[in-house]
Amino acid sequence: MTLDPILIVELAALGLCTGFLAGLLGIGGGMIMVPFITHILGTRGVAPDLAVKMAIATSMATIVFTSISSVRAHHQRGAVRWDIARQLAPGIVLGAALASLGVFALLKGAWLALLFAAFVSFSATQMLKIKKPKPSRTLPGTAGQVGAGTVIGFLSGLVGAGGGFVSVPFMTWCNVAIHNAVATSAALGFPIALANAVGYVISGQTVQGLPAHSLGYIYWPALAVIACASVLMAPLGVKAAHALPVQSLKKVFATTLYALAAYMLYKGLSA
Repeated sequence: MTLDPILIVELAALGLCTGFLAGLLGIGGGMIMVPFITHILGTRGVAPDLAVKMAIATSMATIVFTSISSVRAHHQRGAVRWDIARQLAPGIVLGAALASLGVFALLKGAWLALLFAAFVSFSATQMLKIKKPKPSRTLPGTAGQVGAGTVIGFLSGLVGAGGGFVSVPFMTWCNVAIHNAVATSAALGFPIALANAVGYVISGQTVQGLPAHSLGYIYWPALAVIACASVLMAPLGVKAAHALPVQSLKKVFATTLYALAAYMLYKGLSA
């Protein structure tokens, strides 16, 4: 696959959109990136099964870079619960290793596309709900948090998302304040992304049919362009969040997620 100017423009536009949405709504870019990268790679001759896997891996790798600027901003506001992050991180690394080094390589891209569609549909539904937890509920002990981290890391590794749609609901369910939950989720995005990215590189070493400029399942041109563009746009999204009706925008975004889930469902069923 050649690095034609049109490809670079497409990837840059995708990075600008995902960066803006990440700042505006506090979401990871994976749910937007995976369907579009799948389409971009597919139209350039990458086999459908492999295109899904590379999209998931590349999406996750971009979070390594975008999470750094995000967590820095949250930390400066004193919003990150580092005590929770330390408890969840070991499980996250374990879950990420199980996903990216094992299950991800074994599953067909079609199954991963179906799993992504189900996960995104669930996330969109959760975005539309407003539920209050029981006041008496608290975070579990160390073993429970390690177990929760394992689930978060594992699911993230299979669908290419940063984990926010699992970790934020989990923490708020345990009565962690929403702004602390979002900030702590941003901090967890780095170990989630790094552990999974390393796994994708290792597990993809022997894969046949990878396009040029790939390292394992990660497509480096997409990683570089999207990461740079999204980092530039994220601050603008943060500013817009204070000026726009975010709750109304969440409804629009949830509808968009349903459409993307339908696309990945189609890809999974037709593969």
